[in-house]
Amino acid sequence: MQEQFTYSHPHPAVTTDCVVFGFDGVRLNVLLVERGREPYKGRWAFPGGFLEIDEDAPDGARRELFEETGVQVTNIEQLGAFTRPDRDPRERVISIAYFTLMRTADVAGADDAARAQWFAIGRMPELAFDHQQIFEQALERMSHFLKLKTGNFMSSDFTYEEIDMIYYATLTH
Repeated sequence: MQEQFTYSHPHPAVTTDCVVFGFDGVRLNVLLVERGREPYKGRWAFPGGFLEIDEDAPDGARRELFEETGVQVTNIEQLGAFTRPDRDPRERVISIAYFTLMRTADVAGADDAARAQWFAIGRMPELAFDHQQIFEQALERMSHFLKLKTGNFMSSDFTYEEIDMIYYATLTH
């Protein structure tokens, strides 16, 4: 029998957030969900949620994305950890954010997302939590990868011409 350990210090909760960029052939968009629950009920945010106790973080990001929008992706890139102590009013929450690039597809809000919708990157609504900061970092990182034409964050069906179009969209948003 395995010995159980307990600790006297508090433990933060861990979430994942997924920034999904979508290219519709003309412009670069980002996928957002309208929160169906507090905190920030009715506000827009990235698909995401709490990590299951036995789940790897990238798998949790993919699961939450699918549960909230119906979108399935395989290629995601870790953006970073967002750790500001007051980033979530419920409790101490650390979020591991990921990003991906895909072609836009039909989406539908489900689970705790009231709606899911694509927004042009220059016409996004105000975002909940610290998601504006996450967005800006994801856009900058993706732009860097696109400039170098490297990274495993996108599906392989994009042409070089489309990659260039997307790259220039990241610069002019």
